[in-house]
Amino acid sequence: MDVLWAPWRMLYINQTNTDEGCIFCTKPQHDPAQDAEQLILYRGKHCFVLMNLYPYNTGHLLVAPYAHLASLEALPDATAMELMRLTQRCERALGAALNPDGFNLGVNEGKVAGAGFPGHVHLHIVPRWNGDTNFMPVIGDVKVMPEFLQQTYAKIHAQLLPLVEAPSAESSMPPTPAVG
Repeated sequence: MDVLWAPWRMLYINQTNTDEGCIFCTKPQHDPAQDAEQLILYRGKHCFVLMNLYPYNTGHLLVAPYAHLASLEALPDATAMELMRLTQRCERALGAALNPDGFNLGVNEGKVAGAGFPGHVHLHIVPRWNGDTNFMPVIGDVKVMPEFLQQTYAKIHAQLLPLVEAPSAESSMPPTPAVG
C-alpha cells in the first residue's frame, strides 16, 4: 500500500474554530507587506484576488469584493465590473503561469449552495488539466497537490501583476450610455 502524506490537510479537517470571522473581511485588513503570507495576489479598488488555502486544484484562486455582501446581485456595478475584469485577468495569468487546459468558474451563494462563507460572495477560479481527476479522489478520497502554495503563488503573481496594472483596452473606450 502506498501512503500519501499531506499533513497540511489536517489543519482544514480539524478546523473547528469558526469564530475567527470572515476571511474575506479579515485577510485584506493585514498589512499589504504580508500579502504573500496571506496569499493575496492583488488588491484592487473594490475587489482582491487570493489563493485558496485549501485548493481544489493547483492555482485555485478566489476573487472577492472588500464589501461583506452575500450575493452577486447585491454588488454595486463598479464592484461587479471589477470582479469580472479581475477574473478575466486571473484566467490569463493562470494560463501563462500554469498552462491549464481549462477552468471551472463558480460562485456558491448561501450555505445550502455550498458556500463556506455564505455572507461574503466570492468567485472561484479553478484551473483544470486533462486527466487531473484520477483514481485518487474517486477511490482514495485524496487529492494530490503537486506543488507548494508559495511556489504557485510566485508563478501566478509574476503573471498577474502586469495584467492588472496595465491600462486595459476597456478603460480607453468611451462609457456606455445608460439605458432607461
